[in-house]
Amino acid sequence: MKEIFFSFLKLGLISFGGPTAHLAYFYQEFVMKKKWISEEVYKELLAVCQFLPGPASSQLGICIGTLRSGWKAGCIAWIGFTLPSILLMVGFGILLKSNIVPDLKWVHGLKLVATAVVAHAILTMWKNSKSHPYKIYLVIGSAISVLVFSGAFTQLIVILICAGIGFFLFKEGSDLPYVSVSFSIPKRIAFWSLGSFFLLLFLLPLLRSFSGLLPFAISDSFYRSGALVFGGGHVVLPLLENEVVRQGWIGKEEFLAGYGAAQAMPGPLFTFASYLGFMISGWSGAVLSTVFVFLPSFLLVFGFFPLWEKIRNYSRMRTVIDAIQFSALGILLSAFCTPVFTSSVYSVYDLFVFCALFGLMVFLKVPNWLILIIGVNAPFLNPF
Repeated sequence: MKEIFFSFLKLGLISFGGPTAHLAYFYQEFVMKKKWISEEVYKELLAVCQFLPGPASSQLGICIGTLRSGWKAGCIAWIGFTLPSILLMVGFGILLKSNIVPDLKWVHGLKLVATAVVAHAILTMWKNSKSHPYKIYLVIGSAISVLVFSGAFTQLIVILICAGIGFFLFKEGSDLPYVSVSFSIPKRIAFWSLGSFFLLLFLLPLLRSFSGLLPFAISDSFYRSGALVFGGGHVVLPLLENEVVRQGWIGKEEFLAGYGAAQAMPGPLFTFASYLGFMISGWSGAVLSTVFVFLPSFLLVFGFFPLWEKIRNYSRMRTVIDAIQFSALGILLSAFCTPVFTSSVYSVYDLFVFCALFGLMVFLKVPNWLILIIGVNAPFLNPF
């Protein structure tokens, strides 16, 4: 357990660069260096983690720890990899709440960084997503639907509609990858985990509605956000924005400042939820938001992998996931339009800074931590 914890803690301290970089770190550490798993098993696990909703790098870390020494080791692996980022994001929230820095220009710089990062994520996801005749229609249709109908369940309804379109209209694709590894998790535990995943998805909104208590509201909002993320960590942005900003828990300024800061932190982007929870309700909010945004990942990993050999026989699963990923890209596009762009770009100079940061990321491949430094200082250099 100590070996697993400190191995993942080291990666949690140095793994800058987002989910793609995290996967490369895992490969170098656990396949090439420590040889805990083979390259073939690593690729198979990665393929299925990308198939599931949630943060792929965190789920892959849980898988590696579980294969190494059981489900407890999977939890220990997650703690080691995620803890540094949680503490850094909560620390950022403490600084922001204490108003230690009186000049808020740097906060506006963080918002411009967040705008460029989201635009780059949309471009990357568009390029990496599967080519399909319905792709452009689902992406644009999802974006327009979320912009026009801004209800609490709009995004969930859009995802379900697109899933239905994928099931009935998409042609069956190639078979999903075969995972030839054993997680040594009893089937009853697997069924319990999957049952809990869906039960909480419907039970938490009821507890929130009938109790009216803030802890239940935080748990419900962050659990649904963690359970409905398809297409990468950046897609959690519109889900969380819908839950915390539109309900008035925190302002757009604080939301985008935290998202900009999250780009420079090591570890999973989902720890943005830790910052949001702290801004909403202090340390208790940080604990609740962190636990419930990552809880779906644990339930899916422990519930899905032991049953995978049977589930993979349903060829329609791939078409449904393709359609859901297109809808997720559309939802992210709607979040970029509002509130990300409209709350960050106020002037011609802001537009210039945004375009410059976006260009540095796309064409020069400048890392996020350097983009953060440039973006934070840009408002201080405004000649107007």
